[in-house]
Amino acid sequence: MDNSKLIRGANIVVRHWVRLKPWESLLIVTSNNYMREARALSRCAQKRALRVNLLIVEEVGKDIGIYFDENEEVFDDYSAIIAATEYSLVTTLAAKRAIGQGKKFLSLPLSTTDGVSLLEYDFLMMDTKKSRLMSKIIMKYIQNSATIRVDTAAGTELTFSKRGRNPGFFNGVVKDGKGFSSASFEVYVPVIEDATDGVLILDGSMGYLGQCQQNIRIVLEKGRIVAIEDNSCGKKLREFIKSYQDPGLFMASEFGIGLNSISQCRGHCYIEDESAYGTFHIGFGRNLALGGKLEANGHYDLVAMAPNIYVDNRQIMKEGVIIIPEPVFYA
Repeated sequence: MDNSKLIRGANIVVRHWVRLKPWESLLIVTSNNYMREARALSRCAQKRALRVNLLIVEEVGKDIGIYFDENEEVFDDYSAIIAATEYSLVTTLAAKRAIGQGKKFLSLPLSTTDGVSLLEYDFLMMDTKKSRLMSKIIMKYIQNSATIRVDTAAGTELTFSKRGRNPGFFNGVVKDGKGFSSASFEVYVPVIEDATDGVLILDGSMGYLGQCQQNIRIVLEKGRIVAIEDNSCGKKLREFIKSYQDPGLFMASEFGIGLNSISQCRGHCYIEDESAYGTFHIGFGRNLALGGKLEANGHYDLVAMAPNIYVDNRQIMKEGVIIIPEPVFYA
């Protein structure tokens, strides 16, 4: 483990993303599995904040969000929160309450599969100003549209409705997210929950489960997964979804576009996977904090490669490259 990279990552989070002030109090939510990261974040934060506390949660795994749904007031005594847990807390009711109260909230899900800490990953070095400019351009076109359509050479053919829903973006910086953000670099849309139809050919990442060794054909009707291809990866994905014991985890609730040119979709870190430029992802399950209406026991994302993306009848991405007539960021 590279301690210098860990410290570099902690400094990026505390100084550049959360931008703690001397009068602010910070709560770092973590678990025993991630005490190394929590201590690095705490040491950086103690140099800048009035007070820094740790909340160590015993619930480990994807069901951790249930606790933060049932205890909405848990963040009330703090002005800033870093959720440095295994799974994302950004869609929980406690996060929604904290954001509504004007607190700073950063979702920093630390789940990786390669033994390297997320704080050591190079994708954290992405220029946040560049990602902000990219997102603003994309959001301008999405904002005034009613329908998003996606196809890929692999065979994806999907249509989403976003009528009445507003896009947003994450790039780590809570100020850019108007108080909250995620370590993921993306434009997101909380799509209409019962209006996604078509076929997804999953050829990128199965989110928390890592990289697809086989493409998986997934059929969606009226927002719900109705069929998952019966190969080994498909079976693994189906069992993962069923393990939540909540039908809401079969519902498409978010459409996302990766913005991070340093990220790679390698299956080692789902936050890096869904951030990778040249990918899109579909979020399933809870989307309340994103501006949607679906409550569920959790949230996960499936990442696919090289999309053609259309908003209404205008194409904004071709084979994973932004093509809208604005400043060019990628050759």
